[in-house]
Amino acid sequence: MKSIHNLNIRIFADGADYDGMIEMYADPLIKGFTTNPTLMRKAGVTDYPAFARKVLSAIPDRPVSFELLADDFDEMERQAREIATWGENVYVKIPVTNTHGQSSAPVIKRLSRDGVRVNVTAILTIEQVKEVAACLEITCPSFVSVFAGRIADTGRDPVPVMAAAVRLLESSPRAQLIWASPRELLNIYHAEEVGCHVITVTNDILKKLTLIGKDLNQYSLETVRMFYDDAQRAGFTLDVETVA
Repeated sequence: MKSIHNLNIRIFADGADYDGMIEMYADPLIKGFTTNPTLMRKAGVTDYPAFARKVLSAIPDRPVSFELLADDFDEMERQAREIATWGENVYVKIPVTNTHGQSSAPVIKRLSRDGVRVNVTAILTIEQVKEVAACLEITCPSFVSVFAGRIADTGRDPVPVMAAAVRLLESSPRAQLIWASPRELLNIYHAEEVGCHVITVTNDILKKLTLIGKDLNQYSLETVRMFYDDAQRAGFTLDVETVA
């Protein structure tokens, strides 16, 4: 198994806890950051622009993706252009459709054409990847976020989908494919094998990086000890009665 430091794929930290982001920024393994409104709500963010500017002041030299908040396409475009002014390392997350299922393709195309770095998000199908790829300006950097974890949640194997997405984006040299919403550490290696450029990883999964390549016999023993120690701390007893 390759060391995590020898992989081609770049790891982005996915979260909106400011202290956690700063902690991850100190790790050279983390090459960028992504956020979304759900994560910010969970982290207790109340002032979105202020939070974003605080983050960008502390993290000025790695890509950071912030999501627009609108559902109307005109307002989507306005917000995207505003967010793009927050920093040179900002990518604007724009959902592949609005909440009515209408494609965001025209907005994506205008923004990319005008040099706005977009991160097209909430993609789950190859058809969506095709549509987005056709909108991206070949000279403008962009991200295409395919939610492989959510594909897996439906019982489908995301690996063939991600491999096909890699091939589709070969004609867009400045577009990078993100394996989004991973469910386990192994997904980093899945993403590496199919040629994804980036994987977004939550802090919970990042904490497991030290397990890569761990001896399984040793891990088994540690697991046995964990169960035993937890039973002792809980004070569990099991009185066995002799049955005549």
